[in-house]
Amino acid sequence: MKQKTNKSAAKRFKITASGKVMRRVAFGRHLRRKKSAAQRRQFRSHQEVSGPLARRVKRLIAIA
Repeated sequence: MKQKTNKSAAKRFKITASGKVMRRVAFGRHLRRKKSAAQRRQFRSHQEVSGPLARRVKRLIAIA
């Protein structure tokens, strides 16, 4: 039987062309007024998911 994609995981994570799993930076959604401009800029970027967690995410998204 084919594995189904976990849609909640698919919306939260993206797989790059080289196979890295990327995620949003935490704490950037609200209460932004009290955070510094440098901090707010960093929230625009994405971070790589590391190690065993990346393998689990790929399984949820049905990549590997």
